[in-house]
Amino acid sequence: MREIRHFVNAAAMAGTSGRQGDVFDPNTGAVQARVALASAVEVDIAVQAAAAAQRSWAAVNPQRRARVMFEFKRLVEARMADLADLLSAEHGKVLADSRGDIQRGLEVIEFACGIPHVLKGEYSEGAGPGIDVYSLRQPLGVAAGITPFNFPAMIPMWMFGVAIACGNTFVLKPSEKDPSVPVRLAELFMEAGAAIGLDVTGVLNVIHGDKAAVDAILDHPLIRAVSFVGSSDIAQYVYSRGTAAGKRVQAMGGAKNHGIVMPDADLDQAVRDITGAAFGSAGERCMALPVVVPVGKGTAEAFRERMLSEIATLKVGVSSDPDAQYGPVVTAAHRQRIADYIQMGVDEGAELVVDGRGFALQGFEQGHFIGPSLFDRVTPQMKSYQDEIFGPVLQIVRAETFEEAVALPSSHQYGNGVAIFTRNGRAAREFAARVEVGMVGINVPIPVPVAYHTFGGWKRSAFGDANQHGVEGVRFYTKIKTVTARWPDGDASAPSFVIPTMS
Repeated sequence: MREIRHFVNAAAMAGTSGRQGDVFDPNTGAVQARVALASAVEVDIAVQAAAAAQRSWAAVNPQRRARVMFEFKRLVEARMADLADLLSAEHGKVLADSRGDIQRGLEVIEFACGIPHVLKGEYSEGAGPGIDVYSLRQPLGVAAGITPFNFPAMIPMWMFGVAIACGNTFVLKPSEKDPSVPVRLAELFMEAGAAIGLDVTGVLNVIHGDKAAVDAILDHPLIRAVSFVGSSDIAQYVYSRGTAAGKRVQAMGGAKNHGIVMPDADLDQAVRDITGAAFGSAGERCMALPVVVPVGKGTAEAFRERMLSEIATLKVGVSSDPDAQYGPVVTAAHRQRIADYIQMGVDEGAELVVDGRGFALQGFEQGHFIGPSLFDRVTPQMKSYQDEIFGPVLQIVRAETFEEAVALPSSHQYGNGVAIFTRNGRAAREFAARVEVGMVGINVPIPVPVAYHTFGGWKRSAFGDANQHGVEGVRFYTKIKTVTARWPDGDASAPSFVIPTMS
């Protein structure tokens, strides 16, 4: 049985806690590997390694740090096929989606390659008599990331790419469900440093674990900042415990993203876009689009009819099947959770138009597969609407007016992403201005911003004041120091007992 170890100080580190977790092949349901689960002792070893490396890494000038990022990007691109195979084998998403997972992470690495420019401070010459004022943006020290199973390449790179480029060192705790790709990324980072003549030992460390490892990270006094992506309940816990320990914390939670379909929308395009956004990656995305809000009875009936036709063409297959639109979900337990939510929707009175629970793939009956499901006449009072299902389930919530359509995502507990499909520029502009959601798409079903902008939701979709990646990410992983400098001309001045001013 393959064993997945921690990666600390540029080398594999065996677990000493005596605990392990199973890593499944989602296509077959079989256990394919076991991963070490860290105790607080092992977390401390990783943090101490990061702390020992941080001062020398911060002393490397930003241009040379950027060169490591350039080389890391090149190495990841050169091994894209192998990384995608490994990712799909543990997560279950199809290979094309795995390549997209890796590519979206690399786009943040590309942003990090420009870190010398982004880290430039401000300078005011002659702010007072012979006085200059300037600001420095300096690293925090040791940062940590706690990442989910659904994007085992992208989200780690979103975090450690910016943090390390800013001069911090990093301890990554990826999901124990699909931990191999994060370890491989850390190994490639070591190769990148060596390729340009830098010893980056201890700069990026990977520690595997469950709640015990999470708590150890949140409590460790040497960790200055924690970035988290996962469910909202855990995000709130991470934010509360981390900030109570004096850390900076950005904690991204769950989502229930809506797609508003106006009567004037290009319905064929909207249906195709929503199909991919709702069922791609088996719905295991925080930016999936699991709720569609057609405005008006005619729009709703037409959307339903066309969506039924689209669902009939979907192919669910093993993750290596190039013709499959999506593959299995990550574990049997998660498949059962999705099935339970489908039953909940039925019990609540929603109309189950397509039921994916009976899907089985010939030859892979023990795999974690579930077919696409479609509900109609879902209402906001239903718990199946209020909760994040995180599976291939699309719910139709009908709205009579534009005002009602704006109110649905605005009043929902989650506020991650939303999309509107319309040809009317004024309606789109008003919707974008008024809707109480952090990321908005206009005829774009999954409005994940490009890497030089920032990612972040509102309400229970995000805890903390800083978004991920882009300039917001740089601000999160650095602290400002402001220097006021005067160089005397040799003549001593009289002491002043009032607050200094620049009069």
